[in-house]
Amino acid sequence: MSDASINASTIREDEASFGDYFALLKPRVMSLVVFTALVGLLAAPVPVHPVIGFCAILFIAIGGGASGALNMWWDADIDRVMKRTKGRPIPSGKVEPGEAMALGLALSAMSVTMLALATNIFAGAFLAFTIFFYVVVYTMWLKRSTPQNIVIGGAAGAFPPVIGWIAATGSMSVEPWLMFALTFMWTPPHFWALALFMRSDYDDAGVPMLTVTHGRPATRKHILFYTAMLALLAVGTAFSDIGGPVYLVVAMVLNALFLHGAWKISRRDEEASEADNFKVERGFFKLSLLYLFLHFGAILAEALLKPYGLGGWG
Repeated sequence: MSDASINASTIREDEASFGDYFALLKPRVMSLVVFTALVGLLAAPVPVHPVIGFCAILFIAIGGGASGALNMWWDADIDRVMKRTKGRPIPSGKVEPGEAMALGLALSAMSVTMLALATNIFAGAFLAFTIFFYVVVYTMWLKRSTPQNIVIGGAAGAFPPVIGWIAATGSMSVEPWLMFALTFMWTPPHFWALALFMRSDYDDAGVPMLTVTHGRPATRKHILFYTAMLALLAVGTAFSDIGGPVYLVVAMVLNALFLHGAWKISRRDEEASEADNFKVERGFFKLSLLYLFLHFGAILAEALLKPYGLGGWG
């Protein structure tokens, strides 16, 4: 084989595919954004035309993806060090940082503009603020400067149901902020559990996660505290306008399981085997994924049952 053929083959192998550019949008995170925004949209007390609703969720998803691309652009140096992220498109060399930045900026502008046109200016402006908060406040500032990065920065991931509600109503209300608070309070124990069994990644990258700055025992106590506060909020939400009997049952069961898991984590002995600790922490992390999905699923169920006189308390 000639040198030219070898070079051509290498170029083809290194070329970014559609899947690489799509990976920049953090599709797993985007799926959570889509689902919580959809619940916010459908839980609102205003009927939304299906086409408008579809457009709203599409543009919110694109805005979330744009945030992910800009996050990967800025964090490329960290991603190259961490085992969990070194296979991402930029660290693996498949996508240039400038391409990720350009894609993120373009999608940001498009999603904000189109959401404003499809629904209302308030929703578009709030999406713009959410992108700014995630990229500038969290990614560029908090993530590398304080162990409270996840606590404060978690607000960015909690905004989608509020945006969905605003897209439907054009106004604010208490209910979307209850959904915001649910995600906001869930974020720290969720990510701290991840940090417990992935601590070496944050150590190597120099990210001041709580496990790095305060140690594992302190992180375990923080997880228990936030889980207890989350349980009070989650169960209390059952008695709001977005709650009801279905939600209450789901919240009672899930929060009992979540509190039990947090208690087990808080009681872990640092001298115990790494495999035992890993199993408990990873199990809690997996439960946390199910926790948020089922809470929002219960809110959605209550909203869908209301037209038939079955949802809510009355």
